[in-house]
Amino acid sequence: MKISFSRTLAAGAIRLLSIAAVALSVMATSATVQAATLTIGGKNFTEQLILSEMTAQYLRSKGYDVELKNGLGSVVMRQGMESNQLDVVWEYTGTSLIVYNKVTEKLDPQQTYERVKELDGKIGLVWLNPAALNNTYAFAMPGKMAREEGIETVSQLIEKFRANPDMQFAFDMEFVGRSDGLDPMEQLYDFHLERRNIKQMDPGLVYTALKNEQIDAGLVYTSDGRNKGFDLKVLADDKGFFPAYAATPVVRKEVLDANPKLADELNALSAKINDENMRDMNAKVDIDHRAVSRVASDFLKQEGLVQ
Repeated sequence: MKISFSRTLAAGAIRLLSIAAVALSVMATSATVQAATLTIGGKNFTEQLILSEMTAQYLRSKGYDVELKNGLGSVVMRQGMESNQLDVVWEYTGTSLIVYNKVTEKLDPQQTYERVKELDGKIGLVWLNPAALNNTYAFAMPGKMAREEGIETVSQLIEKFRANPDMQFAFDMEFVGRSDGLDPMEQLYDFHLERRNIKQMDPGLVYTALKNEQIDAGLVYTSDGRNKGFDLKVLADDKGFFPAYAATPVVRKEVLDANPKLADELNALSAKINDENMRDMNAKVDIDHRAVSRVASDFLKQEGLVQ
């Protein structure tokens, strides 16, 4: 009986130790996958809505707790990063170079990236690997109008304007006042628009106005699917005014330090994005009227980034 009792005690102790070991293992595993809370910011146009939504879904699949704040203006989003209210955003190299860092020197795409990486790094904002996506600005005309008049370049558009000073141009709300916007472009191309020539509107409405030939020319994004879908003629920037705008994930340094895998995870995402598939996603939202969340989800699954 004594032997049996001892064996019982031993067996019970082993069971208790096993249970404790399992509990500790579960706790350790839970601690490993415990999600950091990340706040992702996005701007107020289709491409940014897609990129921010895509990033939120992707990082949630990696175990992070994510809060999404999109629909922001460029300056507001930048302020959010500098004040630690946002952790991860997709930013464009040209925007940081000219608007935030006030650099007016003409740089090639790689120089632009290296410069903003250096300058923003000084304030704790880390530029990761850029996507193969250059969403720069361009002037566009209704395709039929451009073909009839043989207009291929911005210089040719300006010549037409000089002969027809009542032409109407449409811009988004930011471009007219930006340091990389209308004023320096007027100086380079040697023209001037009066107030009566300018219509300021939401970027989406610029496309609608061009499609309906309600304006003569408007500011568009080169990666927007509506350029092709609405038969718009994107004019060559023959004097090289617009800088490179490579879309890149930007993260606060302290957030990267606290989440050692985050940089590699975001670089894996940016490696899958390019001009062609971004135009396709933009068109699905703007022309086919698909939900941003669905377009983002489909892309992540298609590229094998989520299950």
